[in-house]
Amino acid sequence: MRNLSMDEMRPFDQPGFDLNNKTIMITGATGSFGTAFLNLIMQNFKPRRIILFSRDETKQHAMRLRFNKEQLSNLRFFIGDVRDFERLSMAMRNVNYVVHAAAMKHIDAAEYNPFECIRTNVFGAENVIRAAIANNVEKVVALSTDKAANPLNLYGASKLASDKIFISGNYLSGSKGTRFAVVRYGNVLGSRGSVVEVFKRMVEDGVESLPITDTRMSRFWITLEQATHFVNSCFAHMAGGEIFVPKIPSMMLTDLTEAMAPGTDTHILGIRAGEKLHESMIPGDESRMCYDIDDRFVLEPALDLPRPTIEERMNKKARKVPDGFEYTSDKNEEWLDIPTLRQLLAQQGMLPQSTADQFGLGELNAKFSGKK
Repeated sequence: MRNLSMDEMRPFDQPGFDLNNKTIMITGATGSFGTAFLNLIMQNFKPRRIILFSRDETKQHAMRLRFNKEQLSNLRFFIGDVRDFERLSMAMRNVNYVVHAAAMKHIDAAEYNPFECIRTNVFGAENVIRAAIANNVEKVVALSTDKAANPLNLYGASKLASDKIFISGNYLSGSKGTRFAVVRYGNVLGSRGSVVEVFKRMVEDGVESLPITDTRMSRFWITLEQATHFVNSCFAHMAGGEIFVPKIPSMMLTDLTEAMAPGTDTHILGIRAGEKLHESMIPGDESRMCYDIDDRFVLEPALDLPRPTIEERMNKKARKVPDGFEYTSDKNEEWLDIPTLRQLLAQQGMLPQSTADQFGLGELNAKFSGKK
């Protein structure tokens, strides 16, 4: 086990996937990931068109205001819901690539509204697959979560079902049709509603004690920038049916509180129903189909479709992991210590400004906080 430095954080930007002169559709486009992936495309490529599909007109309006007339010329804002196959199919006309980021993501909301969770996360996945096949989309990458591995809550179970549906979508599309793959990663630093956002607000409001669920709790951590590059590079790697898992560091929840509010008291809430003490991204039972490839793991499917082997696609860099291998946040070999975590938070503009100033990170934190 070792602590990663900032220089050792993997960028996941290779191999890059060329989106120039292509039409890309993002479902859940106004969410944290969708917004960040749009920024990646706008900053690095000249696409033919970007279709931004979501159901929140207010967020779409706010997103539209960020761009000038020239930038808006190849953006298309579609109000729609992944539950609506007809609307999805209409939006996917002449689309080359789809990133499926739309989902119900909050554990508590899913437990209290189970039918809605299933309609969005499971039936919505089916609709995306059907619409993509009907419109001859070339590739679809669906976003998953560590909570889909050995799920304890409905959100995780619904995303596991979604993952299975997307992998099986490769059978439905045939040997030369749409290819589907899944990316599975951990908590995203600073995404809307994340614990970092909650802690930051509480510290800025002058709270005297921060709530934590359990002092032993560990979590995987990835930045939005890493996540967007990872998804883009998975388009380059995929042949259809894979689940891609990035190699990312773990952190202790107690270290997060100390990084954000040094010396502040904490109080224990207890683990919520359906919440894990440690997160798993590759359970032992999945090791039989898992390969280690530089900056990521790949879970290969048992697909009876003509496709190159993983060794051929990855230039013989793919190494089979041992049977029983597990990739969990508590047994991870790579960790973020408090100073590195604090620096990373400042780099994302997610430190309370008083803490950033205290540790000489004020200018860096202020520079990025306005971009959230």
